[in-house]
Amino acid sequence: MDDRPIGVFDSGAGGLTSVRRLRAEAPGESLVYFGDCLRAPYGGLAPEEIKRLSRRNARFLRSRNVKAIIVSCNTSTANAMAELAADNADIPIVGTVVPTAEAAVRTSQSGRIGVLATEATIRSGLYERTILGLRPDAAVTSRSCPKLVPLDDPALRAALEEDLAPLRAARVDTVVLGCTHYPLIEEAILDVLGYPAATVDSGAACVGSVLAALRDRDALADPSHEPTEQYFCSGRKDDFLAVARGFLGRSIDGLTQEMDISAI
Repeated sequence: MDDRPIGVFDSGAGGLTSVRRLRAEAPGESLVYFGDCLRAPYGGLAPEEIKRLSRRNARFLRSRNVKAIIVSCNTSTANAMAELAADNADIPIVGTVVPTAEAAVRTSQSGRIGVLATEATIRSGLYERTILGLRPDAAVTSRSCPKLVPLDDPALRAALEEDLAPLRAARVDTVVLGCTHYPLIEEAILDVLGYPAATVDSGAACVGSVLAALRDRDALADPSHEPTEQYFCSGRKDDFLAVARGFLGRSIDGLTQEMDISAI
């Protein structure tokens, strides 16, 4: 048994999708969350900058004595996972892409799979390679969606009309929400898509993988353990808290601290 917290990081508030699933599947686990809201989104950054920020985020979580890390950021997973795994070889560290691709392949009946993600994630090609590695006959339609984050864009529907056009044309039956912010607008995505389709939440998909890794190590929390939650963001705290209240269905105002981790 290991009562230390599970760490979760994202470029902003989207990683709360992982938190919501973690609370549902393992309510006895403690957690520490970091959202780099001041620098979100990561999708338009150069790969080396994504690696630098991602490694710093992981170092911050390690400073909070976490026993595992969920990289609840598709851009970080697609561009920095090798470095993150090397830096944290002593604990489980799980990204979004592999478990999400596995879920998409299981879900799709036709093999026509759409991927919505940031520019940096799409540019990496990791989702397409992973899906085709699992199902070589799959037809993957990928779309970079830089206008969908931040989520308060007043032209959201117009952006969705543009971004979903290739997926509609391909008649995908499964849509990978390849940025952990996108589940927050899932209803709008499906509405604009215009026909029934399954979605795969990348932030939620990776939770099962990290819990399985901890189970294999006999490192889940003791059932009698009283779990704790800590949330940190690098800026835009009010925006972060507003998203958290809407998505988690509760306030985490008293559990959240704004923190500059640039020196870590």
